[in-house]
Formats: sequence, structure tokens, C-alpha cells
Amino acid sequence: MTAPRDPRRLPGPAGPPRGDGRPRQGAPRRSGDPRPAPRRPGGPARPGNAAPPLRLGSPRPRLRLISLGLTLIMLVFVVRLLQVQAVDAGAYAAKANVNRYIPVTLAAERGSITDRHGVDLATTVDAYDITAAPDLLTPKTAKTDDAPRQAAALLAPILGEEQTELERKLTANPKSQYVVLARQQSPQVWKQIKDLKNALDGAAAKGKGVNVLAGVNREAHSKRVYPNGNLAAGVLGFVDAEGHGAAGVERELNKQLAGKDGKRVYAQSGGRQVPTGDVKEQPAVPGSDVELTIDRDIQWAAQSAISEQVKKSKADSGYVVVQDTRTGEILALANAPGFDPNDISDANADALGNAALSDAYEPGSVSKLMSMAAVLEEGAATWDTHVVVPNRLPRADRAFADDIDHPTWYLTLNGVLAKSSNIGTILATEQLGKNQKQADRILYSYLRKFGIGSYTGLGFPGETRGILAKPEDWSASQQYTIPFGQGLSLNAVQAASVYSTIAGGGERIQPSLVRGAQGSGDRFSAAPPPKRTRVVSEKTARTLTSMLESVIDDQQGTGTKAKIPGYRVAGKTGTSNRVDPKTGRYHGYTASFAGFAPADQPRVTVYCAVQNPTKGSYFGGQVCGPVFKQVMEFSLKTLQVAPSGKRAARLPVSYSPGR
Repeated sequence: MTAPRDPRRLPGPAGPPRGDGRPRQGAPRRSGDPRPAPRRPGGPARPGNAAPPLRLGSPRPRLRLISLGLTLIMLVFVVRLLQVQAVDAGAYAAKANVNRYIPVTLAAERGSITDRHGVDLATTVDAYDITAAPDLLTPKTAKTDDAPRQAAALLAPILGEEQTELERKLTANPKSQYVVLARQQSPQVWKQIKDLKNALDGAAAKGKGVNVLAGVNREAHSKRVYPNGNLAAGVLGFVDAEGHGAAGVERELNKQLAGKDGKRVYAQSGGRQVPTGDVKEQPAVPGSDVELTIDRDIQWAAQSAISEQVKKSKADSGYVVVQDTRTGEILALANAPGFDPNDISDANADALGNAALSDAYEPGSVSKLMSMAAVLEEGAATWDTHVVVPNRLPRADRAFADDIDHPTWYLTLNGVLAKSSNIGTILATEQLGKNQKQADRILYSYLRKFGIGSYTGLGFPGETRGILAKPEDWSASQQYTIPFGQGLSLNAVQAASVYSTIAGGGERIQPSLVRGAQGSGDRFSAAPPPKRTRVVSEKTARTLTSMLESVIDDQQGTGTKAKIPGYRVAGKTGTSNRVDPKTGRYHGYTASFAGFAPADQPRVTVYCAVQNPTKGSYFGGQVCGPVFKQVMEFSLKTLQVAPSGKRAARLPVSYSPGR
């Protein structure tokens, strides 16, 4: 057998056998053979013709490839880093701020509304809007599947809201960071929520559940309060759920009262403010305080009197206007029925406005004062002009009558006003022109001077300017009904202003309701002076005042129930057919009374109107005369007006024919 080859031996041609009988390892090395001699195992290499050793490849190509790859990877990182930190830095910062920074509105404190003596009629108290972050109540963030339901169940009894409604708000937009759960809650409500949050925090820290109220927060929003309840509600109006003026002065002067909201932005984490985080704040600018011309006590007297009379007469509504004849300022503007601006949820929608300014109605006989003013100012007659008043007067397509049947009356012009004769008024105004068309144009010009068909100047929301057609558009019957107060319409403040014009010596002073305003730290800024317009001369105004005294003081007058002991009173009754606002047809009556006192030194005008009295009398003297007296007496005492110095000179009402 052939012995196995030693693996350490290199192959090669076998040489001749050695002396010891072993074959030779290879041929003898020739001189000049470049190959190295093979090495013997365990000994030094022998020269000879041996195979070359193994050699490793060069590492440089692989190193270059690795270097190139690392360079490309680093380049990608560098480009991305530049994109994030330089090119798109603003966008990423904005996204981060959206999640990290919470903006909170700092509500401006709404200014107060006071009466002329600084007594609060509308003010603000601390309140909070309860808010939440729905994105903190998702299963992933809250670590529970029903966090919105748990939060709603905890908050419902505290907020007085339905649990289902709160849950709906919390789940409507899960990505939202802001939702209002309840508005204008008291500090006590927020304290209950805060205590509950702290309790849940403590339990969560011990591993007992999670704080599902972590995202519930509060925003300071002042609550509007009307400390006198329904007093002057028609004037003040109210604010809506957002805190914006929705009616009355609150709406008219909303921008002035509201001020300017501020803003606060803070860093948050997990629904909590980061104590060391950035805070940016723009302070809120509080609204201005507004002072009205209203006198709270006189307003109370007017409101009490008209409310009682509307109830007693089972009427639809009523209003009383009290005006300072020297300045045009409204001292009271009362409506019945009224409402409580602190809670309008149960109020009648028809009562939420100010009917004394928004109702347009036919004034009736109180309008005769303007007709008499035109007749006297134009010189068409004097107070003692004789007027024969038949029981019926045929004109146009009908026969006109007075409120009662009577034999032929022989009246002075003063008596026509005192007895409130429709026929006598028609006969007197016919003397204004050479023909009826001319007389109509002259009467129309005086009605306009008195402010009929124009806004009062108060700028009040919902105010009507009334209805007064141009004389060329008057129908055949309107030519004769407008002189005694039918066929035109006005509001209660316009009617009061007519009588204040005569009380003021024939000069109309534009009515005003706001005395001025005062901002935070600013001085009181008075309202601009009212506009003044001469309507009739002082002589005409004095004559008309004496004629109006006959309405009250003479036994034949229609306003005897308005007498006030110690004071001379000038006034006029009114009874007119009422247009039903639902049908547009005549139905029922409007009873009214207007006047001023003291007649010798006028200070206060009071106007009363009651719509559709259905129990007892419907005549103005019977229904509104007592209201006028009650409010006028109270106003004179409140303003400390001295009694009249001397009695009025009575003007004759009638005359004997043939004399």
C-alpha cells in the first residue's frame, strides 16, 4: 500500500530515492531558478523549486466604497437637518406651538350702566366659562376608553347641564383643543371643579385610575347682573350668551361698554400650565361706564303705576315717559309688561324690546295740541275765537262726530281743546289756508316741526319714526282725521316731546337718554348737547299752556282726574281707535294722557298710554289721568319742585250765542 501523503508536503516530481530508501522531495534546484526552495516541516525553508505563498487582495477599493456610502448617508442627514432647522424651521415651530402653547382670551370687563346719580342699573361680577380640551380625552392620551363619558358624568351635576350634552361636546371633535362646556359660571362652581381635579390627580398619582378632568379649564368672563331686576329693563336691554349687547342700551352702546379683549398665551403639558414656560400677555381694556339720564326712583314710580293700570284695565300693554322740560332728558321710560334681564328664558318675546319707542300707534286727541299750535301761530284764530260745534259735521264721504252726542256747542277755541271736540278742531284747522289743500300743507309742516315722522334722536334699537304721509297723499278722510289725531302714528317718546316743546316755550329740545361715559381712569365725558329747534313762538306756547290748564282745571274739561293740589297742571286727554297689529284693522282703543307741571314754571312732562283696555273705561282721562297724577306728584317731590305761586287765570270755555 502506498503511504498517505503528508498534507504539509507540496506536490512535485519525485526525485531518485535517497540512501535511506525514502523518495526525494523534489528535483535539485537549479542555479538561477527564481522559485524559493520549499520549506521542510518544522525547519527552515529549503531552496528549491517551491509554489508561491497566498497573498491577500488590496483593501483600498473596499475602504473607498465604505467611505462613499458613509459620505452619502451623512449628506442626507445634513440636508434634512438644514431643511428642518433652516428652510422649514418656521413651519415646524408653528406646529410645535400649536400643541404646546395654549391661547386664552382675556375678557374685558364690561362697563357699568348707572342712573343719573351713579346708582348701578347694570353691572358685572366675576364669572367663568368652563372649557375643555377634547384631544386630552382620547383613549390614547387619557389611557382609558371612556374618558369623555366619565368627565361628563362628573361635571353634569356641578354645571347643571345634561350629561349627554356635555359628552356630545367632548366627543364632537376629538382633535380639538378647545370647547366651551358652560358659560358664566360662578367662582363657587369653578372651585368645585378644581377640588375634584385635585382629588383625581391625587388618586392617579397612587395608581388608582386616571384624571379625566385634566383637560378641563376655565376662562374668566364677567357675568352681567341687573341688581334692580325688571326696573328699566326696556331701556337697559340685555346681553346674549356671548356677552354681547342684544337689546336696549346694552346693544346701542355695546362697543363702548364692551371694551377690548386681551390675549394670554402660555406653554402647557398634559393640560397644565408649565410653570417655567413662556407666557405672552396682552392686557384687556375694560369698557366705559355709561351714565343714563334715568332717575331710578322716578323710573320705579312710573313702572309701578303703569304696571298696575295695565293689570287693572286688563290691557295689552302700556307705557309712561317722564321728561325734563328744561333739558330734554328722559327721566323715566317705563313699559308694561316688562321682563327680568337677569333671566330672559321665560320672558314673553313681545316684551323684550322697548314698546315706548317701537310701537307706532294713532295718538288721538293728544295730537290736537299740534293743530291748535298751527292755528294760533299762523294767526288763523285766537284762544277766544268763537266756534259753533254741531253734533255732526259732513265732510268728504262721512259725517264726523265727537266722542259723545251733544246739542250744538258754542265754544271758544279754548273750549274746543278743553272739551276735546273733533268737530271744533276740524273747523279750526280749515282756517289755515284758502282751501283744504293749502291748509293740509301748513298743518303738515307743523307736524314735522314737532318731530312727527322723524326719529327722536335717541338712536335706540328698534325705534319707529311713526307714519305721516305727505299732504298730497292724504285721502279725503285723512284731511279731516289727521287734525284730531287719527290717520297718523307716532311713538310715546315723540308724544311726550310735543308737550315738552310747549312747556319749553315753543322750542323743541331733542330727547336724550345718555348723560355721558367714563373710561377706566378717565374723566367723565359728557354727551354732546341736544339739538334745539324753534317750533312756535313763546307767545303761542304761553297761550297753549293756559288752554291746556283749562283741560285740567275747568269743570267742563276732560282731564280733571289729573289735578294735583298745590300745582298748576297743563295737560290733554286722548282716546283713539286702535289698529290691531295682528289684523291691521281697527279693534279696541288707545287711552292716553299728556301734560306738564308746574304750568307756570314747567319742569316735568309726563305722558301715559294704555293699549286696548278691556275692563272699565277706555277714555284717556279715566284710564291714564290717574297714572299721570301719580307719576307727576312723585316726580315733583323727588325733584323738590316748589308748588305754584299763584292760581291760573281761567279762560272761558264757551260763550252765549248772540253776544
